[in-house]
Amino acid sequence: MAPFRLSRQALSVGLILQTTTAFQSQASFTARAAALTSPLIAAQPALSTTNNRDTNTARRMIGTILDLLSGGDGGMVTPDSALKGRPEKMAGIDGLKHYVLRNDLQEVPEGYEQCVFGNGCFWGSEKAIWRLPKGIHSTAVGYCAGFTPNPTYNEACSGMTGHTEGVRVVYNPKEISYVDIMRMFWESHDPTQYMGQGNDRGTQYRSGIYYFNEEQKRLIEASKAAYEKQLGKGEIKSEIAAASDYDKYGGLWYFAEPYHQQYLSKPGSRPYCSAQPQGVSLASFDSWCPEDLKEKHQPKLPESFWKKHGPVRGCSIVRFDNEPISENSY
Repeated sequence: MAPFRLSRQALSVGLILQTTTAFQSQASFTARAAALTSPLIAAQPALSTTNNRDTNTARRMIGTILDLLSGGDGGMVTPDSALKGRPEKMAGIDGLKHYVLRNDLQEVPEGYEQCVFGNGCFWGSEKAIWRLPKGIHSTAVGYCAGFTPNPTYNEACSGMTGHTEGVRVVYNPKEISYVDIMRMFWESHDPTQYMGQGNDRGTQYRSGIYYFNEEQKRLIEASKAAYEKQLGKGEIKSEIAAASDYDKYGGLWYFAEPYHQQYLSKPGSRPYCSAQPQGVSLASFDSWCPEDLKEKHQPKLPESFWKKHGPVRGCSIVRFDNEPISENSY
């Protein structure tokens, strides 16, 4: 931590508290906080040096402060109360290549499919997927399942857009199954936690997985029922919804700022992860998958992969190499 470099952020927090009264509603309080911190985040440069590691630490600190201001584990903002957003999409995404896989972040090649989910801070969630040994064309982080068009990071952190930090996966179903990606989603966090993971609290860290067709929906629901029994610690709270539910709000998915993309692979990044994997492996595919979906959605990754590289209890993804896992390693 670099306290002197964070002095502007500290001043901003003081300004929030000084200019906000106890008589304001939660919504107006949070909106005011977001407005006051917006210039601090927007004006800072993208991560490229060790000094900018403190910049990103500051961004995450401001996000945590906004978590508290927005009520932590409180309820979702309503569509009518959400920030209005903007028609312009995120700057710097057009033409941007994946920092590790080197493919265009936005393209979806013919025959490829998408998976979108959120399970806590998106930095570690994304890394868990791009490291899968085959079939991943690209991963990206962004804001999903909310109401505000084209939100920014600090707007999402305010809790006033309805988005959760998410990961978008573009994959080749001939090389990796939706079931493999979904399994990593379940095992990489604690889906029984409500509105957050670990120290990251708020609606913007809620667990959720969003389906693009009826078969994905059935696979999610069947695996959820099995994993809930295995965890044995109460109801899984993950949000399960159709991607099309968000068409009326501009769409399910919005890309996050370029400095967030593949953040943990970049020089000077802070090795941060808030997810809470439980060290419990999802039951065998045949035990929970609907009979009529088994042939089409067979896992492509063998159990030997999961025994060697599957998530363990507590977040450890930050310790691993950035390159995809070798198929010769399991």
